[in-house]
Amino acid sequence: MTELPTASGGFGDKPELAFPATPAPEGLQVQVLEQGDGDAVQAGDTIVVNYLGQTWGGHVFDNSYDRGSTISFPIGMGVVIGGWDDGLVGQQIGSRVLLSIPPEHGYGPNGVPQAGITGDDTLVFVVDVVGVE
Repeated sequence: MTELPTASGGFGDKPELAFPATPAPEGLQVQVLEQGDGDAVQAGDTIVVNYLGQTWGGHVFDNSYDRGSTISFPIGMGVVIGGWDDGLVGQQIGSRVLLSIPPEHGYGPNGVPQAGITGDDTLVFVVDVVGVE
């Protein structure tokens, strides 16, 4: 059984992640923490989310909760990292989803140095699917 981080709080709350003592799993891992009851997100939708992003066992590099505003972007279209496209299409509005995204589905071998993300970092996101536009 692959061990994934646990997230505090519920839908709409800024989560804090607690990481297992095990290394990051291989491949994209998607875990629905709270099942929504809205429509399923379709590829091509403009999705509206709140999120927190953290490197595996490391630092939080971005979160929308502190900014107090959601973000929206086209999903399933190659606009965002592959782990988001693959992990969020098909999720229901109102769901809280944990994504564990290996480098090949994230920012690749170059990482994002200005965000403190190396090419070897597995990224963990908690994403609240607020809606679609």
